[in-house]
Amino acid sequence: MTTRQYVLPVDQTQWELTTGSTVVFNWDYDPQRSDLLRLYEKGKDLQWNTSQRLDWAQDVDPQNPLSLADEVTPFYGTPVWAQMDDKGHAEIKRHLAAWQFSQFLHGEQGALVCTARIVECVPLLDAKFYAATQVMDEARHVETYSRFLREKIGFAYPINPHLKTLLNQVLSDGRWDMIYLGMQILIEGLALAAFNITRDLAQNPLVRALNAYVMQDEARHVAFGRMALRAYYPQLSEREREEREEFVVESSYLMRERFLGEEVWQHLGFGNEDCKRYVFESLMMREYRRMLFSRIVPLIKDIGLWGGRVRKAYEDMGVLMFEHLDPETQSVADEQIALQIDAARQAGSGALQTAASV
Repeated sequence: MTTRQYVLPVDQTQWELTTGSTVVFNWDYDPQRSDLLRLYEKGKDLQWNTSQRLDWAQDVDPQNPLSLADEVTPFYGTPVWAQMDDKGHAEIKRHLAAWQFSQFLHGEQGALVCTARIVECVPLLDAKFYAATQVMDEARHVETYSRFLREKIGFAYPINPHLKTLLNQVLSDGRWDMIYLGMQILIEGLALAAFNITRDLAQNPLVRALNAYVMQDEARHVAFGRMALRAYYPQLSEREREEREEFVVESSYLMRERFLGEEVWQHLGFGNEDCKRYVFESLMMREYRRMLFSRIVPLIKDIGLWGGRVRKAYEDMGVLMFEHLDPETQSVADEQIALQIDAARQAGSGALQTAASV
């Protein structure tokens, strides 16, 4: 079973994008940014092998791959849900899990391509060093989510149109800081929040560990973007700052529409407009969309793109309260949870070995 078994054929959904980027060579090999070099050292130390760190032998329920309660299913409590039996409920959960992890997979491939672009165009050699470690991280994430879809679910969904639009915008812009802003802050920030929700709600240990380990890497990626942009954005003119704030606002509204999952109910043959309304208005999805910005809002404030238009947009979206969260505290918590999962697994393996020896 491979992820070539998409709900739509790959040759109908893949796309090519021609970009014009500036490649920067830097012949100054003396260290310049100690903070970037420390992050580079950390990135080297924390590389991991998905085939070894994750226990792929763990079972995943094909009827409920993420082991989620009914109450956190977007259709729960709707007329669509009430008319279906347990088999129908399981089919919805299976397709929603495939759709969600497919978007994680496609987003990680976007991050892989964007980070490779950063290696090309970022001016400081120290930043190129760190970005090179992130390229490896993103390749590992693509490998990991692809393997989960292939081995544990068995099929995948194409890239969501809203995510595709955002990736097109990021990759079409030749300015290095716009790639940082689009990928390291907006797309990675949204992904961190989505991984966070899945990690904390999923009851399956493989799903929980997989997302926790990816988040441990993503914490470094977001720190990389913060360091670079906080140093660069004070140098911008008012017009340049306004252009970037406009991009933040447009991208935030676009991303808010990303996780409605229209492709799922279209594929399952449900009424599109009714389902869209059910999902958009459901209490669970309103809270889910709100929490997706728990990482982006404090990041945008932290890098200094906090003009009136941005604040007004986040107030309109009902997420302005996240401005008081500390990105560094969030990152430390993500890293600690990954280490706790490692420790629990090692303790479990030790107990099994002791029992076997007795």
